[in-house]
Amino acid sequence: MSDAPGTAAAFPVRDGEDPWSPAEVDALTCHLHAEVARLTAELHSADADLTELLRHSGDGAGDDQADSGSSAVEREQELTLVNNTRDLLEQSERALERIAAGTYGVCDACASAIGKARLQAFPRALACVECKQREERR
Repeated sequence: MSDAPGTAAAFPVRDGEDPWSPAEVDALTCHLHAEVARLTAELHSADADLTELLRHSGDGAGDDQADSGSSAVEREQELTLVNNTRDLLEQSERALERIAAGTYGVCDACASAIGKARLQAFPRALACVECKQREERR
């Protein structure tokens, strides 16, 4: 099921790591496709919930300030959920695109290997541990 058959050996690994096997790339690709499907369904549901909240945000002219505040918090939480889900979906789709292009596993910042173990733990990673730590310190 790999999006790019035969590219497993082309994905970089860090010193001491075994090369990617076609089976590992297939498993990773299947996992990412499942994530895309799950996140797409979540996004549609969250979008529908947010639309419903926004549709009824003007209702309840007699609501007190606490009710209005509670509704605003609920809308903000739903909006945050939609945005987070959308970000994860985009990251998963980008990982699949990188697998298909044969560029999966290359750090966006320094162009070295991200590391097989890191990618198996977090398949959406775009940076090696060192570059990610540098980014988070800023």
